[in-house]
Amino acid sequence: MGKLQHLITKSLSYGKSLLSRRELPGFRAFHGLFADKIGLEIGGPSSVFRPKDILPVYARAARVDGVNFATTTLWESEIREGMTYRCPDRRVGRQYLDEASQLDRIADGTYDFVLSSHRLEYFANPIKCVAEWIRVLKPGGAMLLILPDPRFTFDHRRPVTSFEHLLDDYRDNKGEDDLTHLDEILALHDLARDPGAIGVENFRARSLRNRENRALHQHVFEAALVQQILHHFGLRPLYADTPPFHIIALCTTAANGSGTCP
Repeated sequence: MGKLQHLITKSLSYGKSLLSRRELPGFRAFHGLFADKIGLEIGGPSSVFRPKDILPVYARAARVDGVNFATTTLWESEIREGMTYRCPDRRVGRQYLDEASQLDRIADGTYDFVLSSHRLEYFANPIKCVAEWIRVLKPGGAMLLILPDPRFTFDHRRPVTSFEHLLDDYRDNKGEDDLTHLDEILALHDLARDPGAIGVENFRARSLRNRENRALHQHVFEAALVQQILHHFGLRPLYADTPPFHIIALCTTAANGSGTCP
């Protein structure tokens, strides 16, 4: 791992000392949504889903597949398509190299659950992403979303994105080359909380290459905004929590398969 990758990883780990590494008690009632099921993870693997962490999904699932946008990212130096996706408990799943908002190679209703830990904030078009993740879920399938709580991150100076703005991005079909929020990010990003930035000029240069590296938090979320998204899609909320650093939301699609973008 290069110096930049190491610093980015360190940045993403900001605030871990605040967390209990034990399973969140309220989550235990929902183990059945993942037990012996097949799921898809967006941009993982993620430490929070490990057997001895706060949301231990991996150890219960029959298999978890993964999707990422490129063969090399700031977080992983080598990603290969095929049966190469390894969760921390060593179960091997299928690795896709695709945009998370355009999973055309995955048929409707393929997966029992979808996992996304600290990924939705990176997408220029979150509503399009969630719509696609719902599409690949079976009727009654589960979606477990985790987003960063901006109070604990380098986004703490930025305003929370409005739901109306997310809808506009969806209607305008914004792509991952979008830099609408760049001026705001450059002005309000707290470099002291982002070791991966390595100074103002480096951060600006990295940000201008976001189509290549996907390092920007395009949007800023709070728990209420996450709930608005779930309501918009007609998803059934089951569990929510806000331990330090995280916003957690677990929901399911309707048993009849509803949950598409109105």
